[in-house]
Amino acid sequence: MAERKKLWYDLNDGRGGTRVPFIFETWTFDRDFLPKHVFKCTSETGRKIEYQLLSNIRNYELLNDDKVMPDYFSIHWFTQINEFGFKVEVDYVPDSEGVVTGYAFKHPITDLSRDLELLKPATCKVDREKTYRYRDFLRELFGDYLDVRIDNNMFHVSFLTQKIVTLMGMEAFFMAMIEEPDKVHQLMAYLRDNCLRIWNWAEKEGLLRPNHGNQPSFGSSFNFTNNLSPNAQPSADAPAKISDIFGAFSSQETVGISPEMFHEFCFPYYLELAKPLGLLYYGCCEPIQTFWDDIARYPHLKKVSMNRWCDQFSIGERLRGTNVVFSRKPDPNLIGVDKVLNEDAWRAHIAETLQAARNVQLEMIMRDVYTVHGNLDKPRRAIQIAREEIAKAGRS
Repeated sequence: MAERKKLWYDLNDGRGGTRVPFIFETWTFDRDFLPKHVFKCTSETGRKIEYQLLSNIRNYELLNDDKVMPDYFSIHWFTQINEFGFKVEVDYVPDSEGVVTGYAFKHPITDLSRDLELLKPATCKVDREKTYRYRDFLRELFGDYLDVRIDNNMFHVSFLTQKIVTLMGMEAFFMAMIEEPDKVHQLMAYLRDNCLRIWNWAEKEGLLRPNHGNQPSFGSSFNFTNNLSPNAQPSADAPAKISDIFGAFSSQETVGISPEMFHEFCFPYYLELAKPLGLLYYGCCEPIQTFWDDIARYPHLKKVSMNRWCDQFSIGERLRGTNVVFSRKPDPNLIGVDKVLNEDAWRAHIAETLQAARNVQLEMIMRDVYTVHGNLDKPRRAIQIAREEIAKAGRS
């Protein structure tokens, strides 16, 4: 684990010659990775604790990617954050195996001009007593074997366009940019201010925690760095400031608009959120080359998500000579669709990324695999092949 920590520190702190880390995110295929028969606890609390422990144990024993197994048990504050002044209702639908997969929001905004007044400033509460009781219960349970610490849990509010789709739907959002541009600006300003309101509340209440250690900024991209919170220990259970935080944004929902529209309706509001942060991870499943001129202007930009829809070679060229990390998300279809891994196709896919990201700081994070058809040898073999290609490219 000490060697893995050094790997992540070297990557995130911009040291050249770093071995490319490979992470295989597992929670999306829990039906294969953590089937019911591996659990022993029967109570809801016991199962929750067991899930967190087994997720790490089985990751190391069955996959052995480059995750650093945590040396403490992480919990979050018990908070009540009423983000909009009302609850957005959601319909969920299970798949054929009973796993909840599909969902649809019941959009509260159906007429933007009329319904903007429904939105209220966020109200926030924290139940410290409940949080500390749970922490103390766990500390007594684990004894000297494992420490228990509180980590951050309120940075989801920074995904502004995701909030818009929740509130009004994508089609209505796209039409409003044309028909009611002033109202869209009002909505984006409200969401920006609401996010800052929640962050500032968390900082004032002493709820933020340093996240420059074994925590992901987004999507299993781990934050180990010496460039944040110089006076705080990574993962310390002690207050931090917004300027100490490794934050994350994305705007997947704007994939269908022009760079000019993104610049007008989205960029200014994300820019204001980027300024107070310490470092920034940007992107999820959007092709970032479309909006790169704006993305490159975000202050504190440290990592960019490179998914299957990104032009790897174009962004690779633009990142050369910088310390911005090329956070590659390989194509999950190569792992999750066929029952048997197509090793040649997977090998070529990894090799292509290594070519696109030559002389660029690179990490690989396998995400959005929803089944491995009960065959855990498949992700393990995919990790082995990726490491072989990384070594062949001289990046090990």
